[in-house]
Amino acid sequence: MQLNSNHPLEAGLTPSSRLITAYRGERPDVTPVWFMRQAGRSLPEYRDLRVGTAMLDACLNPELASEITLQPVRRHGVDAGIFFSDIVVPLKQVGVDVDIVPGKGPVLGKAVRTAADADELVSLDPSVLDETLAPVRDAVALTVAELGSTPLIGFAGAPFTLAAYLVEGGPSKDHIHARTLMHSDPEAWSRLMEWVAEVTGRFLRTQVLAGASAAQLFDSWAGALSLDDYVRYVAPASARALEHVRDLSYTVAGEAEDTRETRNVPIVHFGVGTGELLKAMHDIGADVVGVDYRVQLDEASRRLGGLVPVQGNVDPALLAAPWPVLEAHVRDVLDRGKSAPSHVLNLGHGVPPETDPTVLTRLVEFVHAQ
Repeated sequence: MQLNSNHPLEAGLTPSSRLITAYRGERPDVTPVWFMRQAGRSLPEYRDLRVGTAMLDACLNPELASEITLQPVRRHGVDAGIFFSDIVVPLKQVGVDVDIVPGKGPVLGKAVRTAADADELVSLDPSVLDETLAPVRDAVALTVAELGSTPLIGFAGAPFTLAAYLVEGGPSKDHIHARTLMHSDPEAWSRLMEWVAEVTGRFLRTQVLAGASAAQLFDSWAGALSLDDYVRYVAPASARALEHVRDLSYTVAGEAEDTRETRNVPIVHFGVGTGELLKAMHDIGADVVGVDYRVQLDEASRRLGGLVPVQGNVDPALLAAPWPVLEAHVRDVLDRGKSAPSHVLNLGHGVPPETDPTVLTRLVEFVHAQ
């Protein structure tokens, strides 16, 4: 499906941006940089804006979500905005009893522990999202209108991460109930994963159709899985989630006169603690693989066959280190990133809430000066 003529990719605003160029596997003039969780708690302007507003309410307020997305782009000069939302938004909008509890994270009204629980959950019709995600569409549209030639990245939670929250009933250190259900009742697990893939895939597609120039799938908890379990019980659902955006394309001027070239919207896949899963995570249909701080980029590129653009992987802990220590680390990450076809500098996880924002601004300036 070709994107609307007003979409930033189709309109020619973002195809030649540093970010999209790198995501296509080509090296731009300088290494592009953005930060996971760049919008949020590390910014005083964000904290001021959020006073008295619950997290999910902020996510579903188009004007608020747009402003929060834009704040770090204005302050830091990063090469992309990452849409301000939460991976559980589509769960809430499809009818799941979920809330984000300050200091704890997503908490479900009822954990999905049995086949009957799974059947009750999947009876909720994902097609209602076509209407209930209207605030998300509006927020994306407002944001891209302000960003102009700076691309916006849409994102969604991967099926395993969402399923883990659903089965555990909230955050978990080992996701043992999810892993137990996976093996003890694979049929119920399969139904759950198929449903979650449809829900989160629609969420991602909504953002891209509304104006996001790239799509990122986060699998925060996939690091709890063995490679065999990931391939057998998780990868098929993640692939189905990405099918919701894999068919979206745009055109640019071709090399020959009066010709057009069709390209797909770039897809990034990132997981935490997933060094052993990198190739399998790429194989589900991703164009770019995000790498956390546990695996050096040259090794990650080797595991990916040296053919895949990579994103990462500055250790967030070093944002609080003395500048010479952070600078040396970033230089090393940039050098190791040269082993891949292209590299987008990012963190190996999200911005810690206590991070000094001036450090992020200085880091962007440093990378752009290389």
